[in-house]
Amino acid sequence: MTVELPLWVEIAVAVLLLLGSLFALIGAIGLVRMKDYFQRMHPPALASTLGAWCVALASIIYFSALKSAPVLHAWLIPILLAITVPVTTLLLARAALFRKRMAGDDVPAEVSSRRTESGV
Repeated sequence: MTVELPLWVEIAVAVLLLLGSLFALIGAIGLVRMKDYFQRMHPPALASTLGAWCVALASIIYFSALKSAPVLHAWLIPILLAITVPVTTLLLARAALFRKRMAGDDVPAEVSSRRTESGV
């Protein structure tokens, strides 16, 4: 049993999937081209989140058209990614900064030490 979907649904899903894969490719290129760890963190985090939103929207459109009713539980994935990716990126950056500081590399001073110098 095959279901015929309208042409606009197939085109929208195809465009969104291509856009999602383009975001993944841009993130991968950004990961390879950036010079140090801190620069490499940014492109994949943004691109994976945007790509996940595109794929989730394509899934919602496809399955909603297939069932003739709204199917919205695919939103859960990009919403969780939008919450967890920035937190994970921040923790990884802080861990890398801590390791550089312990190795004696030239890195910015801690925020807490700036407060004590100014007397605040």
